[in-house]
Order: sequence, then structure tokens, then C-alpha cells
Amino acid sequence: METGRIVTPKSSKRNMTTAAETRNWLELPLDVTASILSRIGAIEILNSAQNVCSLWRNICKDPLMWRSIDMHNLGDLWDMDYDLAKMCVHAVDRSCGHLLDINVEYFGTDALLLHISERSVHLKRLRIVSCYNISDEGLSEAALKLPFLEELEISYCSISKDALETIGRSCPLLKSFKFNVQGCRRFHLESDDEALAIAQTMPELRHLQLFGNKLTNDGLLAILNGCPHLEYLDLRQCFNVSLGGNLEKRCVERIKNLRRPNDSTHDYEFYTEVHDTGSSDEDYPSGISDIDFMSDDYDDYFEFSGDSDYDFGYDYDGVLFD
Repeated sequence: METGRIVTPKSSKRNMTTAAETRNWLELPLDVTASILSRIGAIEILNSAQNVCSLWRNICKDPLMWRSIDMHNLGDLWDMDYDLAKMCVHAVDRSCGHLLDINVEYFGTDALLLHISERSVHLKRLRIVSCYNISDEGLSEAALKLPFLEELEISYCSISKDALETIGRSCPLLKSFKFNVQGCRRFHLESDDEALAIAQTMPELRHLQLFGNKLTNDGLLAILNGCPHLEYLDLRQCFNVSLGGNLEKRCVERIKNLRRPNDSTHDYEFYTEVHDTGSSDEDYPSGISDIDFMSDDYDDYFEFSGDSDYDFGYDYDGVLFD
């Protein structure tokens, strides 16, 4: 017999396997079950998990299960047999005001954003990516109702400086802002409008990402002056910025983590090919990238009322109809 080694009889192994196969998952503590369910995502909860049994259904209806809602990376919108915007409305309503973090990547609309803002006044984190049906007006109206927002991302959307100014004035606690577009090398595409809006209205920023922005050295200087607490600054593919001399010295002294215009994009999650063809600013509206171009029917597809009392495809308890 070997010493220092515990040998499990074959019969015991068979018994352990049988016990694992017949384990009653309903006997798990409620907090453990809730933790497991919270990791499968809003889509899976609403489509399947809540229908497993009454216990899981009650857990899935708990508002604390809906403090974070993430519906991104779901593949082709047009191959889905459900409406993400309507499903998101239902998830937001289930939070009963406890929602702190939401991602509406690819399917956000003005109506959805307004619904979120009206029912989630304590929202801290909002991510908007490739949402071409969110307008300046819609984003501004929602921002007015989100005074506790701390982290905001607006990437590959057509949003102007006017909306940025409203966001800055309406969200005084904003500490992290990502405003990303596709990089462009055409030298005549220069604009400091967005940089000035950020500099003048977002003084509490610690983290700022401006991937592909058209700002110049003047816009960068304004940001350094207007955002004294800035610790992280990402200027990758901001090709109108030319760091050198006193400006570079100031950036290095002030910013703990500085990403320069020509730094590697290997850790950037989106499409990074630089757009350098064409001859007009109108070739690509602000924020529109090569990633997606939606049809004219896109507005109609996701149009819905902000009043959750309407039929969104669920029965009174939120179960999807067959």
C-alpha cells in the first residue's frame, strides 16, 4: 500500500457520481441560486430560467436581480424572434428603481433611453454603442433625469457637442467618459467642438477615452485645463493631435496613463481600421463606422411607447408568449 495517498473504492466513486447526478438544485441556499441566475443574463432569465420552477421564478422577479442589465453581444438582430428593446423595458421595470448599470449596445432608441431614465434615477453606469436611433434630443432629455451617473460610454453614435454639454451639466458626478468613433487621417477633418464641450462641463472626469476624435492640440489643452482630476486619457487614432514640447510634458506630468495617437490598438474592443478615403466631412456622419449600417426601416422596427403598461410580448408576470 502506498503511504500518503487516499484511495477511493470504485463503489464509493459510483455513489458520488450518482449523488451528483441526482442532486436537487432547489436545495441550494437562495443567495447561491440568485448568484448563479444573475450570471446567465437578462435574455436567458426572461426566456427560460424563470420558467423552470416557482422558486426560480420568484427569485427572478426580485428587483435586486435587476441592478445590472447587459444585453450586448447577441449576434444578428434580424435573426432574433424577440424584440430586445421591449424586453429591456420589461427588465428595467422589474428593477423597481434599483437599476445601477445598463448596456443597450446596438438596440438603444430615444424611447428606450427615456424609459430607463424615468425609472432609474439612481443609475450610475450607462453604455451606448452603435445606437443610431438615439438622437441629441433623446440623449439630452434622458441625461436631465440621471443626476447620479458616474460612468458613460457613447461609441459609434451620431451625437453632437450640444448633447455633450447637456450631459456635462446634468451629470455633475460623471467621472468616466468614453466617446469613440472611427479614426480618420484626412487632415482637413479637424474639430475641437466636442473637446471644448467636455472641457467646459465635465470637471470631475478621471477617465476619458476619445478614440478616433478630430480634436487638435487646442482641444487637448482645453481638456487639460478643464479636467484637473484626469488620470487616464486615451487619444489613440486622434491624428490631429501632435504631442511634443510643453504639451507632451504637461500630459506626461498630469496623466498617469496616457495613450498616444499612434499607440497600439490591440486591446481596443472595436473595429480599428483607419478611414482615409473620400473627400467630404459628410462621407461618414459623426460617430458612424464601417461596423454597421442600418436600413431605413430600423426606426420602425424598434419604435414603441415608453409606457410599460402596453403589451410588450409578456403576460402579466413577464413570461414570454409562445
